[in-house]
Amino acid sequence: MLVSPSGPTRPERVARGVELLTGWGLRPVPAPHAYARHGYLAGPDELRAADLNAAFADPRVRGIICTRGGYGAQRVVDAIDMAAVRRDPKVVAGFSDITALQLALWRGARLAGVHGPGAAWRDERTPLRSTESLHAALMTTEPVTVLADEAEETYGVRVPGRATGTLLGGNLCLLAASVGTPDLPDLTGAILLVEDVQEPPYKVDRMLTQLRRSGALDGIAGVAVGQFTGCADGWSTTVVDVLLDRLGDLGVPVLGGLPVGHGPGQLTVPVGTPATLDTRTGALTTTPAVRPCQADAPFR
Repeated sequence: MLVSPSGPTRPERVARGVELLTGWGLRPVPAPHAYARHGYLAGPDELRAADLNAAFADPRVRGIICTRGGYGAQRVVDAIDMAAVRRDPKVVAGFSDITALQLALWRGARLAGVHGPGAAWRDERTPLRSTESLHAALMTTEPVTVLADEAEETYGVRVPGRATGTLLGGNLCLLAASVGTPDLPDLTGAILLVEDVQEPPYKVDRMLTQLRRSGALDGIAGVAVGQFTGCADGWSTTVVDVLLDRLGDLGVPVLGGLPVGHGPGQLTVPVGTPATLDTRTGALTTTPAVRPCQADAPFR
């Protein structure tokens, strides 16, 4: 089922996502309120929560793809029927604001998710390799490996080492916003994934400092640094400087340059599954989050 837990979406972009998913042998079906709009939200909270709960409760639905991020998922996560999630676990794919939903599902049901493009597809940002990456994460049981890319701005963010642990996290802004809520996971022994978009370096500093001061980063096994897209302002301090400063002294391996986030060529990774981070090979390898979807399944 295609759901919109956060911001409103554009039907023409979702149409492109439906075309791709249908080509994989799936039957993507928009939720009843997928195209609703209520200011900066995709409909009132009760309608967005209803779509999520209906998708989790329907045994015909084998997967949930969010149309886009934006804002609003945190407003509905407390209304999710976690008992229904636990009875019939199904993958939830999305990124950006969907990090809040995936954190809540991990807390409430230990449900692994998929950090990747939503159904509101943009070919200019998500080319063929992005399509192939999402397909692999949703449709196969093979491990998912993402390699650091020298073309990525965060490639120079690196602290040598190798780490294993559950990959948790996603959008840095949503991680910071989860401090003090039930949804910020215990990151002890975990590999933390961070990425963001259009946040100037001082705000990235503030969010990482908040995580540090809250104790959230105590005991982490490693940090996987994705794309920090459009994160610049008029100061000489860059986002790479901030990431090195705030992550470099944690005493754990840190691997930057991963094409995971909001930038061009965005790749997909499971979250909530065992992972290995190796700075020598420049690789983040994760186990799959889902069983393979069957052809013509109602991936609504």
